[in-house]
Amino acid sequence: MRVGIVGGTGKLGSGLARRWGRAGHSIAIGSRDGAKASLHAAELANAGYAVTGGDNVWAAREGEVVVLTVPYEAHGETVRAIADAVAGKVLIDVTVPLKPPKVSRVHLPAGQAAALETQALVGPSTPVAAALHHVSATHLVDMAHAIDCDVLVASDDARAKAVTIDLVRDLGARGLDAGPLVNAIALESLTPVLIHLNKTYKSLGAGVVFTDLPGAGQPKT
Repeated sequence: MRVGIVGGTGKLGSGLARRWGRAGHSIAIGSRDGAKASLHAAELANAGYAVTGGDNVWAAREGEVVVLTVPYEAHGETVRAIADAVAGKVLIDVTVPLKPPKVSRVHLPAGQAAALETQALVGPSTPVAAALHHVSATHLVDMAHAIDCDVLVASDDARAKAVTIDLVRDLGARGLDAGPLVNAIALESLTPVLIHLNKTYKSLGAGVVFTDLPGAGQPKT
């Protein structure tokens, strides 16, 4: 599958590109600065991954599935810029509405969740899934580190949910159906709690694992 990662030059986007590239997907990395994305993609390609780069709109057009990994302060502007390019595609929003410097406190945006704001901006014909908020970017870029946490996936669209859970499995994690997109409020709000845990217990990436789910399956190994 061709995966477009919007805002893909950061640690999170780069880690996702590596992991999905290792699983056999081809990756289009995007950035506001297309030249920066092209340079970063070339570095990943030299390391053996099927990655190319360009600006965010290009990456959104390239991807069969598009993943949004931008800071919240750039979220609305970015979604508006790529809306036409992602029309009808599954759009996975990883954004957490953090409010620096108090990033260990829950902040609800005007639309209650970043993913809900995304859905409102792109319209009902482009299904949005909220996911990957609780996966450590530090662990993702460390290819020797197992992704040993669960990934909650919320969406109003069955296809978007299924595609996202499959991609989560390709990261080596277990994707769990977390209900409708409105539940992104809870998913996004848990990230500041994990940030607090990381600071308190000197962790590089606290995650979540859910027990007693015998029908949920196991991550891909």
